[in-house]
Amino acid sequence: MPLYEKECERKREKERKVFLMQLALFIQSVINGLNQGAIYALIALGYTMVYGIIRMINFAHGDFIMVGAYTLFYTIPLMTSAGMPAWLSVLVAILVCVAVGITVEVVAYRPVRSQGSMTALITALAMSLFLENLAMVLFGANPKSVPAIFTLPTVSFLGATLQTKYLLTFGIGACMMIALQLFVKKTRMGKAMRAVPQDKEASTLMGIHVNKIITTTFAIGSGLAAVAALMYCSTYPRCTTDMGSMMGLKAFIAAVLGGIGSIPGAMVGGLVVGLVEIFVKVYIAPGWYEAITYGLLIVVLLVKPSGILGKNIGEKV
Repeated sequence: MPLYEKECERKREKERKVFLMQLALFIQSVINGLNQGAIYALIALGYTMVYGIIRMINFAHGDFIMVGAYTLFYTIPLMTSAGMPAWLSVLVAILVCVAVGITVEVVAYRPVRSQGSMTALITALAMSLFLENLAMVLFGANPKSVPAIFTLPTVSFLGATLQTKYLLTFGIGACMMIALQLFVKKTRMGKAMRAVPQDKEASTLMGIHVNKIITTTFAIGSGLAAVAALMYCSTYPRCTTDMGSMMGLKAFIAAVLGGIGSIPGAMVGGLVVGLVEIFVKVYIAPGWYEAITYGLLIVVLLVKPSGILGKNIGEKV
């Protein structure tokens, strides 16, 4: 009898260890998925803001992240060598990305804005390729290792390793979403942003400077891209000239999935894409995560074409 009891006890102990290992893996996957999803959400916010104002998909938006990452790569050593805090490089990256976003809008998008959506789409794709090839000429094709701006401790939770910088990424994404939602709903500029896509002619008659509103929207979206570059480089400390194209595509999927044009939808879509990718990698097959992500988008669009939080809005013809 004692021998039987010992065997049962060993079996229970083994099952308990297996359960704890599976629980730790699940918690770790959730943490990694939320971190990845928050990065996608920050990028998707830029997509959804531009689309919400001028009904245009800015496919060059992902390359603004590449611009921000390379700015961090060059400015962080300069800041530290000059005895200044490394986080000041984030402000420089935001200013550079805002300048690039405004320049792209004024030089490339504004002249073709009245030429139809197809012309604007082709122009956006051309700007994306232009920025990638320009970066390759200026910085070279080899990946660059981005120095760390801050070092945060790790915490163990139920066997999982919780990096506090992941919490920072998620917190920044949530704060950005709340701030943008309040800005659009409560401020005078935000009300003008909501009025322009409804009727540009009427907005102009009411004294709204349409070009100024559109430029401001691009500036905000480009600044968000710089913040997304910071969060991406804190998780994956390297930058390449083509990093923005794939991230931009994933963020576009997140924006459409959540409901493009909806700020909370961009956040929800980003988190869903991030969690799906990580869970597929861990529990199904590492090579299938992109196919399943795209398949999820197709299913959602078939069931609810406006996205998870989007609204069906009829367009005037």
